[in-house]
Amino acid sequence: MPDIEAPPPAASFQRFLPAQAPAQPAAPAALIAFSDPLPGYEVGSPFGLRQLPWEEAGRLHAGVDIQAPAGEPIRAAADGVVTRIGQEGGYGRFVEITHAEGLTTLYGHMGAFLPDLKTGDAVKAGQPVGKIGSTGTSTGAHLHFEVRDRKDRPLNPELFLGRSFAAAEDLPLREALRVPRRVRVAYVSMIPKSKQELMEAKRQAELEEKLAKAEALKTAKLARAGKLTPISQTTVDIPGAEAPATAADAAKDAGSVEPADGRVHSQLNF
Repeated sequence: MPDIEAPPPAASFQRFLPAQAPAQPAAPAALIAFSDPLPGYEVGSPFGLRQLPWEEAGRLHAGVDIQAPAGEPIRAAADGVVTRIGQEGGYGRFVEITHAEGLTTLYGHMGAFLPDLKTGDAVKAGQPVGKIGSTGTSTGAHLHFEVRDRKDRPLNPELFLGRSFAAAEDLPLREALRVPRRVRVAYVSMIPKSKQELMEAKRQAELEEKLAKAEALKTAKLARAGKLTPISQTTVDIPGAEAPATAADAAKDAGSVEPADGRVHSQLNF
């Protein structure tokens, strides 16, 4: 029986195996990553100067407006801590979250808060914090979303949403602070009742001012045409008339009577 050659040791097969790539270092964790607070919905009113129908001129719209049906969940745009929650003037119901590098996001015009959400709660990006509504100075169901820096200056949210930043120097703070000079005139489908009253009062004041100017112009034209007779006073001297010696005599001469109490009661009709 022929001798059987023993197989080579396992170590000798290693020269035939493909070389393994060295392990790659793990990617550094992002400082902050922003996601959409309303996935699937687009910005309808951008950051910048905007004039609404009841405003005299353009003013800064400090965030973006995203339209969505009432009741739609609003989600935290990034990891952070809830620093304010409540109801306030134009914002209506709102939640404010503080993130890395002192950045804050604000969610306004909410219809409702997430149950049990409170100041100090830690939240993750994408976590629901409330629902779409139309509270405060609002023209319909939508989210007013803001991003601000540590000095509370408003930043353009569209330069942050959907982006991840590895370090503080990557944040587009300088660019996001810029406000375009162009004023965008906004057209709205619904005007809040308080603003309707304001607009009506303004229209009434403008109408009264126009009527007053028209009346003044008409009076001036009549005066120039000589058809307007100015009111004047003429003094006529009556021969033989003498000035009364006392106030009582003057009253009597004017057709007044002096009762027993000494008071003078005029009987003249003007």
